[in-house]
Amino acid sequence: MDAIDVLREAHSRVPGLARRAAEGLTPEQLAWAPAEGANPIGWLVWHLARGQDAQVAEVAGRPQVYLEGGWAVRFGREPDADDTGYGHGPDDVRAVRPESAQALLDYLDAVHAATAAWLGTLAPGDLDRVVDEAWDPPVTLGARLVSIVDDDVQHAGQAAYVRGLLGA
Repeated sequence: MDAIDVLREAHSRVPGLARRAAEGLTPEQLAWAPAEGANPIGWLVWHLARGQDAQVAEVAGRPQVYLEGGWAVRFGREPDADDTGYGHGPDDVRAVRPESAQALLDYLDAVHAATAAWLGTLAPGDLDRVVDEAWDPPVTLGARLVSIVDDDVQHAGQAAYVRGLLGA
């Protein structure tokens, strides 16, 4: 197994983790937060999909699935390439209102399909390409892809925990 295969395998696990956290929940359950300022399942799954979508689109040089597929309205949002959840305060978090768990999972599946297709075009040497020079050391494509998986798995785990608190 080469590095690309490892990344494809890691990315392929995210939709299942998120699905187990969100599947079958009502919009009210998706919006429930265990405490003031805590993130609900709907926001967590939306954010992990948005983060992956925006970051992969940037390094792949393609449009975001979110914008091309008209997804924003299904989450009570305006179409905005920069609206990924990073920097969201409590009011912003509450304003993300998925119409259904299925909408969340359909969007995540569409993002995953786009990511998987693009990963299939890469060669191992591509992972050394610098994609962000704002950091020291500069961020390579390989490091960015690991970071995306890391972020997604953390948020999927948080969503699973919140689901456990819901007792659903």
